[in-house]
Amino acid sequence: MLPAGCAGCGERTSGARQGFCPGCVRELESLRPGPARPSPVPPALPPCVALGPYAGALREALLAYKERGRHGLARPLGGLLAEVVAAAVPGPPRPVALVPVPDTAPAARARYGDHLDRLATHAAARLCAAGWPVRVLRPLRALPRPDSVALDSAGRAAAADAAFRLRRFGGPSLADRDSAVVVLDDIVTTGVTLAAVSRVLHAAGMPPKAAAVLAATQKRRHW
Repeated sequence: MLPAGCAGCGERTSGARQGFCPGCVRELESLRPGPARPSPVPPALPPCVALGPYAGALREALLAYKERGRHGLARPLGGLLAEVVAAAVPGPPRPVALVPVPDTAPAARARYGDHLDRLATHAAARLCAAGWPVRVLRPLRALPRPDSVALDSAGRAAAADAAFRLRRFGGPSLADRDSAVVVLDDIVTTGVTLAAVSRVLHAAGMPPKAAAVLAATQKRRHW
């Protein structure tokens, strides 16, 4: 069988490593997590850390994973997301509760599963292997919302505010209350989704310490 194309550049190579050619592996390994702040900053957005800009091999890998069914990329992308979480919660390893932004039911069906949930599972496994006490919590459900392409900034913020609800969830356990809550997403653009999720979690007694994402769009943030 022919080797699959590199998820970062599309090159067909027999030397791929977890879906990436050597050149794209080097590109991804060269990225270092840093602060990502949209402009303007939406209210309630926690400090946000991104692995890198939404460009190059990282952008192509996310598209391949989310839109082209390359589910095997969940492991390497989850490992990269673990690096972002570690940077978002500096200091020695400490208890962390990861809360992935949930997919809507139609999106999860189209992608054969919640794409952020898969990344969170692999990120948690990587962090646990490094000595971090980490749990993945799923206290939220996503409701259908209109396509953001047709909305202005105020409309996107309003749609995001109405998009998330708590599941039947009695709140975090005592151990979770001692954990640093980190919201996970794949890409941050305006920040309204992360801010909306953070408001729901804050109201539930789980104020996020940070948000960790793989990529940040360049036009709306300072790197």
